[in-house]
Amino acid sequence: MRTECFLDTNVLVYAVSSSGAEAAKKARALELVETADFGLSAQVLQELYVTVTRKARCPLPPDEAVALIEELRKFPLVQTDYPLVLAGIETSLRFGLAYWDGAIIAAAARLRAATLYTEDLSHGQDYGSVRAIDPFREGATADGVHDPGWPYDR
Repeated sequence: MRTECFLDTNVLVYAVSSSGAEAAKKARALELVETADFGLSAQVLQELYVTVTRKARCPLPPDEAVALIEELRKFPLVQTDYPLVLAGIETSLRFGLAYWDGAIIAAAARLRAATLYTEDLSHGQDYGSVRAIDPFREGATADGVHDPGWPYDR
């Protein structure tokens, strides 16, 4: 399985944000969700659920969060397994990152995604075969086209 890019949790959180202060980030996140050929990981879905139901300024009810995850499971999805855990550890040690960031990069690499859209890593940094791009910086663009019929424009 191959995707053009991988979306980190923060991109998806912005896509469902109802905060007026995050309107520009929401628009950019929705653009990626609606047009990019992207993949995700089980870790991203777990983090998304926790963030939108517990940490968001305006939390989603659990049933809405589950419906959101049901929509997202239609995209290429990397499962968390022993080889991914090891790859996450190796990546975190190689680049001096937290394990969780290493696991995200390892999942993107498993999907052979050249780009990881995230605001949590150094913009433009190559982590092996994966380049981190902050999609909320001026000039960052999405590649590929995919119309998932994103239903969560809140």
